[in-house]
Amino acid sequence: LKAFLLQTAISPLGVAFMFLNTLTPKFYVALTGTSSLISGLILIFEWWYFRKYGTSFIEQVSVSHLRPLLGGVDNSSPSNSSTSNGDTDSSRQNVSECKVWRNPLNLFRGAEYNRYTWVTGREPLTYYDMNLSAQDHQTFFTCDSDHLRPADASENPLECIRVAFENIGMPEMLTKSGGYGVLAVSSCATAYILLAEEEATTIVEAEKLFKQALKAGEVCYRRSQQVQHHGAQHEAQHRRDTNVLVYIKRRLAMCSRKLGRTREAVKMMRDLMKEFPLLSMFNIHENLLESLLELQAYADVQAVLAKYDDISLPKSATICYTAALLKARAVSDKFSPEAASRRGLNTAEMNAVEAIHRAVEFNPHVPKYLLEMKSLILPPEHVLKRGDSEAIAYAFFHLQHWKRVEGALNLLHCTWEGTFRMIPYPLEKGHLFYPYPICTETADRELLPMFHEVSVYPKKELPFFILFTAGLCSFTAMLALLTHQFPELMGVFAKAFLSTLFAPLNFIMEKVESILPSSLWHQLTRI
Repeated sequence: LKAFLLQTAISPLGVAFMFLNTLTPKFYVALTGTSSLISGLILIFEWWYFRKYGTSFIEQVSVSHLRPLLGGVDNSSPSNSSTSNGDTDSSRQNVSECKVWRNPLNLFRGAEYNRYTWVTGREPLTYYDMNLSAQDHQTFFTCDSDHLRPADASENPLECIRVAFENIGMPEMLTKSGGYGVLAVSSCATAYILLAEEEATTIVEAEKLFKQALKAGEVCYRRSQQVQHHGAQHEAQHRRDTNVLVYIKRRLAMCSRKLGRTREAVKMMRDLMKEFPLLSMFNIHENLLESLLELQAYADVQAVLAKYDDISLPKSATICYTAALLKARAVSDKFSPEAASRRGLNTAEMNAVEAIHRAVEFNPHVPKYLLEMKSLILPPEHVLKRGDSEAIAYAFFHLQHWKRVEGALNLLHCTWEGTFRMIPYPLEKGHLFYPYPICTETADRELLPMFHEVSVYPKKELPFFILFTAGLCSFTAMLALLTHQFPELMGVFAKAFLSTLFAPLNFIMEKVESILPSSLWHQLTRI
């Protein structure tokens, strides 16, 4: 009776063993193959999601859905709305670090960006970037008192410009009913700016239109300058006219630079900086640095750096890498890594290496473009400081200057990677600058076109679930292959594995059977 009760109690296990014994090797092949296929599909999706969004889908879903069930607290809840002063300062710092800036060397929309699109069929600018440009134009070229102008009686050109900039990237809306003709006839400086930026297909055409804009802009500037103290509205108009005039002169200087009249461009930039020293938002000194490097006027470059490479002023890749280039120029022609390793670095070489390390810490993406380890694209109209977009904008215009200095790229190639040994945890602690911001990848993906592979620093470690699914896929695929090739041997291994797996359960059942009375077993079997 005892044996019968035991057999009845463990009959489910017996049925399971009988079922497993009847399975053929084809079943195991199908099972392991299906598992490998499913895990492979999960791996592909996880990898795609990680490359696109920088995080694991399974991990993201687990955190967002399982954390509340496990007692986690939502960071956005009102109970956590009050933060410490340190957290507030940190968040403000992150916001300022992720601010995008107008590219001071941005190309011309019609004469350069559109020509690239005509040739390659690719769009070099993103909608986000163009929308930021539209917002900049509205900020610089319009004011609240525009509707009070006399031109409002007929076709208000300022209103046309406002609408045009709101719909920037879609100039066909103004071609209806001679829209561009209306703008061109009017003596509106911003109308000529729009034509020069959007419609001019060559730099020569753009320069002609900017010269016409300069005439109209100077008239408006002198008129508003005389009445700027007559009220807030007149002051706003004068501020707007000042921005328009500075923008026109800066773009004219850039036209001269692109047409080979570099000395003329340098003079225009210097005059502009003397006339409007407080308008630092245009970063005209970066245009001046690039033009001086083209003239190989390194003493003048050093003088500009002495003024703008100050601890109290915001840094940029142009400032840091130009300073590194000047110090590298003093030693690069005679620099030899073999000789330096034998005798050590002298003072000048040490200064050059430290300047390179400083520049690389500020923006670690630049060296790969300067060393042509990564292909360049057209720079965006806005850049994120310390991001890939700023690196592209700098290398696009300054690569030729590094090539012109003999040995500079060789020195950069030998020393730039040493920066990362000085800052092993760049997101937590910096060496000469603040810790590297964690928001650069997201902002750069919005600023740079889809066909460009965004450079990410520091390289993100693969999430656990990608490694897990990769291991699971490989293991099940190997089992499927072995089962297909050696069915009998794998069958023996499978039975041995299952026997080992159920051995603890059999042991527990035997112990329970020896302890409990047979009458209780009888009642359990009846249940």
